[in-house]
Parts: sequence; C-alpha cells; structure tokens
Amino acid sequence: MSVFTEVPQAVPVAVFKLTADFREDKDPNKVNLGVGAYRTDDSQPWVLPVVKKVERIIVEDHTLNHEYLPILGLPEFRSSASKIALGDDSPAIQQNRVGGVQCLGGTGALKIGAEFLRRWYNGINNTSTPVYVSAPTWENHNAVFADAGFKDVRPYKYWDAENRGLDLAGFLGDLESAPEHSIFVLHACAHNPTGTDPTQGEWMQIADVMKRRKLFVFFDSAYQGFASGSLEKDAWAVRYFVSLGFELFCAQSFSKNFGLYNERVGNLTVVAKDNDNLTRILSQMEKIVRTTWSNPPSQGARLVAITLNTPKLFEEWKDNVKTMADRVLLMRAQLKAKLQALGTPGTWEHITQQIGMFSFTGLNPKQVEYLVKEKHVYLMASGRINMCGVTTKNIDYVAESIHEAVTQVQ
Repeated sequence: MSVFTEVPQAVPVAVFKLTADFREDKDPNKVNLGVGAYRTDDSQPWVLPVVKKVERIIVEDHTLNHEYLPILGLPEFRSSASKIALGDDSPAIQQNRVGGVQCLGGTGALKIGAEFLRRWYNGINNTSTPVYVSAPTWENHNAVFADAGFKDVRPYKYWDAENRGLDLAGFLGDLESAPEHSIFVLHACAHNPTGTDPTQGEWMQIADVMKRRKLFVFFDSAYQGFASGSLEKDAWAVRYFVSLGFELFCAQSFSKNFGLYNERVGNLTVVAKDNDNLTRILSQMEKIVRTTWSNPPSQGARLVAITLNTPKLFEEWKDNVKTMADRVLLMRAQLKAKLQALGTPGTWEHITQQIGMFSFTGLNPKQVEYLVKEKHVYLMASGRINMCGVTTKNIDYVAESIHEAVTQVQ
C-alpha cells in the first residue's frame, strides 16, 4: 500500500479547469471569457512589440551570464518597479525609506509579504491579527494569508450586488469596526473580480478611517497602466496613502502590463517609516526568500528593468499598454450598447463604469451554467468575464447569448 493512500484529490483551480473545458469543446462558436490574460481582436495572446525588442537586446548583450542574482533580486528592477508604483518624485523614495523584493509574480509578492507579516507584524510570530480581504476578491488572497499561518482571514464589504457598484458605506463600516492594527488587502486599481474601484474622493475617505484606526495597508497592484491606460491614474491610491505617511506593502505584478504571464515577474514594494526600519525589514525578507525560492530568475526582471530605465523604450511600452487598455474600453462600450439594443432586462451601465480586465456582469449561477452548457460561452461561476475575450468577431454572439440567458433563465 502506498504511503500516500490517504491523500485526497484536490479540487481543480476553477479558472484553469474552465480553460481546459474550453479547449476540449469542439463547438465552432465557443468563446473563452474566463482566463485572466489579454487577447487580441483575433483571440490570440499578444507579445508586446517592446518586449520583442528588448529580448533581442538581451540576446545580443554578450556581457550577460547566468550567475545567481542577489537574493532580493535584480537591483535595477527592484528600484524601477518601486518608482512606477510611487512616482519618480516620491518623497518616500527621496528619503530612502522605500525598498523592493523581486518576487515570482504578484502571487509571490503577496506570499513574501504575508510570511513577513505573520512573523514580525505587531508582535513576533503573530497569527491572530485579523487579515481582511474584500468580498468578493481574487481567490488567492484568502489562500495566501491562510497558508502563511494567519488564523483569522475575514471579508470586508465591497460589492453592492443590487446596485452593481461599490458598497462604500459597508466598506467604511467594516474599517471602523475592525480591531486596531488589522491588515487590509486593498486592490490598487481594476478590482478583481468586480472591476469596480473607489473614486479618488472615496479613497480619501477610506484612507482617513484607516489612518485613524491604525490599520495596515497591503496593496495588490496587478494592473497598473493596463486598467486606464495611465500609469499615474492607476497608481493614484497607492501614492495618496504614501503621501499621508502610511507604512505599507504593495505587491506588483508585471504579468498583464508587460504580457509576461509565464515569466513570473513581480515586486514587493516596502514603504517604511525610515531607513533603519527598512533595512531591518528587508533583512528578514531576505531570509524568507532564501528558504522559499532562494534566488529569483533574471530574464523577465531584466526585460522590465531595461524597458523602464531606457526613456525611448519606456515611452514605447506605455503606448503598448495603452493599446491593450483602449481595446478593453472599446469592448466594454460596444457590449453595453449591444445588450441595450437587444433590450436585455436590467441595467448594463456597470459594464462601462467598471474598469480593467474583468467585468462583474451580475449574471447568476444558473445563467452562467446556461451560457457554458448551451451557448459554449465560458465564464466564471461568479459571473465574472474577461473583457479581453470579447472581440469584434464574437461580440454579437456573446451579447445575444447573454440576452438569451437573462430572458430564459431566472
């Protein structure tokens, strides 16, 4: 008998199971609105032109080798990643109290941050501090903090299902009632899965309560530039909190805005009270990295660093990112217009009010099941769709299928 006989079969990760089912589907009209990756209007992955250009630069640079990077990662990547999050003129950077840790994607950045907080936040080996994640949120948020050892991972109110928008009153109420020093995971922009972000005025209210209640801010920034097409606009919340004097973490991903999904390029930006605190924090994070992946890979990080630190390439990258963002915005506008033209019951204004890759449609589980089984339109059970999966070639079919699901399935 195997020593692993008692190992249960794990439940498949929903989004990857959805993609596998889509691939096996032979229907010619099938549409994949589940996977969280950019697609062109031909439903194909897009390698950014600037990425191809920098890859050639790397190949032709004979001074490069495959020696280990420092444990905390490529220095020029870490500094440039933190700069686009906080801004070149950030007082925190000028005061030398900002540092970065190169991580394996945004998930790796969340993981290192969570492991550090469990060991050192507000007391040694603190597992009882509440960690709050939005309701709903990206599924990995709950898992990463629970696996790090936090015993109290709670939801905070965020989505108003009836009005299909932000539940600001509920959000602020949960901030007010949370124990002091609780940890809050906030989506910097393009909230996943709802696509609903606070306005700048609402962010100010949120920051005011969090500062007064002594709550710790852990931003997840997975879509900077990709959401609105503007790096500055998408980083506004993070920069505002820093301007108020918050110590905070910001997990950054370069999967979406560079199209580097399989390179796993992430950064954990740390904003500390002063340089002394920063030095000690990074020393402990170095120990965590050493026992997690020891040293990070260089290719993706070098590619990002070269792009961000070369003015001409940086401008080209911003144009590439805007191309992606503009296509998503166009598909939002057209899908809403087609649903309204069909007379689809309900309001669809939220499709254009939301931002980023995802739209929380408001479709219920039975309607989602109908779309998948009867129309071969694949989307998450929550009703979340990836707007990049909508193209000029399939948008009529998608709109008609949604209309059919809403009118025939309650």
